[in-house]
Formats: sequence, C-alpha cells, structure tokens
Amino acid sequence: MNRLLGFLQAPANWCGLGLATVALLLHSLGLTQWGGLGLAALGYAVGFGVGGLWLGFPKWSGNVWDSLEFQDAGDARTSMGEALGAVRQLVRYNPDNRLPSSLQTQALALTDQLSGLLDQWERSKGHLSLEEGFHARHIALSYLPDALKTYLSIPKEFAATKKLANGMTAQETFAATLTELGQKVTQLGEDLASQDAQAFLNHSQFLKEKFKPPQLN
Repeated sequence: MNRLLGFLQAPANWCGLGLATVALLLHSLGLTQWGGLGLAALGYAVGFGVGGLWLGFPKWSGNVWDSLEFQDAGDARTSMGEALGAVRQLVRYNPDNRLPSSLQTQALALTDQLSGLLDQWERSKGHLSLEEGFHARHIALSYLPDALKTYLSIPKEFAATKKLANGMTAQETFAATLTELGQKVTQLGEDLASQDAQAFLNHSQFLKEKFKPPQLN
C-alpha cells in the first residue's frame, strides 16, 4: 500500500497524467487526427519519462517499517489507535522472520496492553498528569514504533548473536525495552485504577453518611 501511494504521489506520475490529460483534451477539440486512448497512453508515457528524468522516478525500494511515523496531533485516542494497529500489523507480518516468536508475542502483548490502557483511560473518572499523559501517548506513537523500526533495521543474524555495548544482543535489548515499556503502561493503568477506587470509596462513604439512621438522644 505504501509503495502504491508512493507511486501515485510521485512527480513522474503527475507529469504523465498531466500530459495524458492534455492529449485527451486536444483530441476532444478535434486538434489531433488520431488518438483517443492511444494518444493519452503515449502522452502518459512521455510525461512519465520526462518527469522521471527531471524530477525523479518513483522509489520502489525501502523497508516496510519506514512508514512507522506518527504525529502527536489531533484526537489522541485516534492517533494512538492507528499507531498501535500499524505496529500490530507489522509484528504479525514479521518481515524476513526478523522477530523470533518470543519477541513477537511480547510485542503483541504490549500493543494489547496499550489498547487496554486506552479503553481504561477513556472510561476512567481519574486523570493522568501532563507528564503521564505524555508518556502514554508517546509509548504508542513513538517509543514502541521507533524501537521496533530500529530493531528491524538490524540484520537478523547480527541481532541474534552479536553483543552490543550494553553486553546484550539486539534481541535481548529489544526484549528489555518491551518489558520496560510494559511496566510503565502497568503503572499508568494502576494510577487510573487507584483514582477510580478512591472515587468509589468516597461515593460509598457519602451514601453511608446520607442514609445513616439518625441517632436518638
């Protein structure tokens, strides 16, 4: 899909479409002796070639994970949901089997955990602080996607066997990162839950006082 969009948005394609449109317009005005679709196809080919040489041809190369770029803008739930969906899809696709099954399972579990936090956040009567809200959004929008994208860019054999400066392999480092992010998500969920529990307790105490039988002197 990303490659198709890249082709459609390429300057060479627009040049081809532009020249094909001109060819059809000339034919409709009776200014050409032959033509129709054949002239339009020729116009597209010429426009595509000239536009490609001048402005660059569409790039078919690139990695499937290059599209994991998300902005912290608009509705937070929508943005986070789209980011989690893209991460989940890429992890399941597992390009070149770069993710061992254990990392696949762990990454998918984190996306499910984040989706659960989103649902909890939406229905909760509690509030996350500005800092906690920032962390919640950016775990979904950047921390997790960036970690996955960086890991997938490492050759499979290297990621599995070579020790990094931290004394762990890339696989082990990614697993540790997922664990750390999962712990933060758990902390955020517990914060909301504790606020909801306190609100429930306060309401219960209010009802208890409201309906307490009057004391007789």
